Formats: sequence, structure tokens, C-alpha cells
Amino acid sequence: MLDIKLIRSNPEKIKAGAKKRCIDVDALVDDILKIDEERREVTGKVEKMKAEQNAATKKIPQMKKAGEDTTQLMAELKTLSEQIKAADSELGELEEKQKTLLLSLPNMPDDDLLEGGKENNKPIRLYKEQPKFDFEPKNHVDLCENLGMIDYQRGAKLAGAGSWVYRGMGARLEWALLNFFISEHLKDGYELILPPHMLNYECGYVAGQFPKFTEEVYWIQNPTSNDKKFMLPTAETALVNLHRDEVLSLDELPRKYIAYTPCYRREAGSYRSEERGMIRGHQFNKVEMVQYTAPDKSDEAFAELVEKAERLVQQLGLHYRLSKLAAGDCSFSMARTYDIEVWIPSMGIYKEVSSASNARDYQARRGNVKFRGADKKLQFVHTLNASGLATSRVIPAIVEQYQNADGSVTVPEVLRPFMGCDIIK
Repeated sequence: MLDIKLIRSNPEKIKAGAKKRCIDVDALVDDILKIDEERREVTGKVEKMKAEQNAATKKIPQMKKAGEDTTQLMAELKTLSEQIKAADSELGELEEKQKTLLLSLPNMPDDDLLEGGKENNKPIRLYKEQPKFDFEPKNHVDLCENLGMIDYQRGAKLAGAGSWVYRGMGARLEWALLNFFISEHLKDGYELILPPHMLNYECGYVAGQFPKFTEEVYWIQNPTSNDKKFMLPTAETALVNLHRDEVLSLDELPRKYIAYTPCYRREAGSYRSEERGMIRGHQFNKVEMVQYTAPDKSDEAFAELVEKAERLVQQLGLHYRLSKLAAGDCSFSMARTYDIEVWIPSMGIYKEVSSASNARDYQARRGNVKFRGADKKLQFVHTLNASGLATSRVIPAIVEQYQNADGSVTVPEVLRPFMGCDIIK
């Protein structure tokens, strides 16, 4: 959520920021300011009437003590009380309207981001050369099926399109990746969290997914009560709520968390060739990194998350590209995002395995997460996240980039202690 003071002081900046995202919020901002003016006017009236009420209430005992008639003043107090009640009700409605409109505003993109959509994403650097083969390479679907690593048909039988079953060495490779990722994060001092997979509405609200994107998640309704929860689309949704409605001390920052969870997405694979196999599905595994930090350490924390995600892909020996997203390709809640994209040889394209993002104070305002600075004043923290990593595209990249002429796949060196073998055949 954006600061109403910022909108009030510089509405044109808010409008321009949204235009960089290819979103027109001119009318929305004008409505917010109009309601804000009404709200402040009603607030002033309420405060004035309550001051009159307090003064009159204090005067009554004095009048009674002096033997004066309080009938007229009591009648005035009754009328004033009814007016205050009506004004409070009006104020509540205005505040709710303003809040609803504020929730419709996306985060402000950082000033250095290019405007527009993914067509303006800017590659920053490449790691390694694209792999070359002296044989006809196979795609990851055929490789995984031939090696008995993934069972797509039985996955679809169990859960429909966009689902798969890890089998044998495929299951072991998946587990090896998760163990490798977690062990590396623990070395870096991150605390491991295993959060619930079913979350309450507030979690999606704080993360910035609700109310705008409520239809993009799986909802679970308890048949014996009104309890309704959603399946987390990413562990970020849980982690940015850990300190909801809390005040942290400066020496507690930064807070660094990782979480392993499956991620549940209603969006699923299409029939396009670039989304076949495990490239996009309803459920996939991911290790997520989240930091809570002071505003002046925010950029430093972002650089750390990008470096950590890159390092994992480098240790796996995969060719990848780091890209800085244009404003319109950043998600609703994020001020900036860098994508780490691995090369899928059979498709001739890069696919994202990690997005490192900085929400600035956007999520913290929604979640009321503050810290007390050195000056003892309360400030909102900044929240950041990055995948570290999602596995469903790492495995296709590994089997395609590490494939051999005989159809086997060489195991990346860092995974061998977890796998107990050098080659999958």
C-alpha cells in the first residue's frame, strides 16, 4: 500500500509511476484525493464536536454543585452525541472507501526502471557459454521419460493436466536440489521456516495478492464452518506475514528467512511447446528467501539476494541470463525485480528460475510491520524476496544442458554428495 502522504504531496509522481507500468490510475488517484479531502474535513468536525462534548461533560458536575439547572445542557449533549455518532459512521465509510481505492494502486516502480512491459526487460549479464553438442540433443520431456525420472501420464491421471510424478532418480534429483539449496542458505545464516500451506485471507492481503488477485489461487472451504483458506502460491506469502502487526527493534534487523514449500498455482501449462513438461504446472517445489530490513539497507539486501540466487545456478554449472525487469513486468507489489533465467536448449529460450524483488515498504504498510530506529521513531520495514530456487525449471535445464550422446545425464558436481552417483542412466 502506498503512503497517503506521498499521494497527497505528489499525485503526479504516482500517476507517472503507474504509467511506467502501462497502467492508468489518473482517475483513481483523483478519487483518492477527493475522498481524502472529505475524510479530513469530517475528521476535523468530529474532533471539534468531541472537544465540545468533553467540555460540556466536565461542566455539568460544576453546574449541579452550584445548584444550576442542567436540563438545557443535557439536551444539547444528547443532540451532540447523536451528531458525533452519525459523523463517526460517515468517517468510517469514507476511510473504508479510501482504503479500498488505495489497495488498487500498484507499488511505485523504482526510478531507474525502464517503462513498458517485458519487451523492455534488460539483460544485465550472461554466465557461461550456451552448451554445444556434437550429437542430436533431446528435449527434457523425452530425457526424463526415457530415464524413468518423470511420469507425466500418471501425474495427469492423478491430478489432471499440469501435474507430474517424480520417480526414481527424478525424485532423488528433486530432493538433492532442495537439500543443496537449503544447506547453502543455512551456511549464509538464514533461518529455516516450514510454514503452513493453507493461509488465511490476511496473508494474501499483506503480500499484495488480495483483493486484486483473489481468483488466481486455490481456495479451501471448511464444510463444517465458515473457515476459508487459500493454498500458498509461494512461501513469500507466509514469510512476509511472520511479523504482521509487530514492532521490531533495529538490532533485530535484518531478519533473514528461507522456507521450503510446494507452491500451488491456478495458472497452469498451456499447449505451447515452450510450456511443455515441467515448465509450468499447478504445483511445484521451491525454496524461498525473504528479508526484513531497514530502509537504508534495502538496496544492499537486494544485491545480496540476487547474488545468492545467481550463486546457486553457478554452482550447478548452468548457463543463465540475469535480466532487469521493466516496470510493467514487475509484479503488483514490487518496486524492482531481477530475473535469473536458465537456458533450455531444446526450446532455444531462457526460463526464469528465480525472481529477486524489493517491495520497499509496500507490504509492510499492509501488514503494519515496523521497527524502532536509532532516533526511537517508528518506521516501516522493507521486505524483499527471491526464489532460491524453484526446481521445476532447474531440472529441465540440468537434464538438457548435462545430457550425453547415449541419453544419460551427468549429475552436477555439487549434487553428487546428495545423489550418491555421477550419472543418471
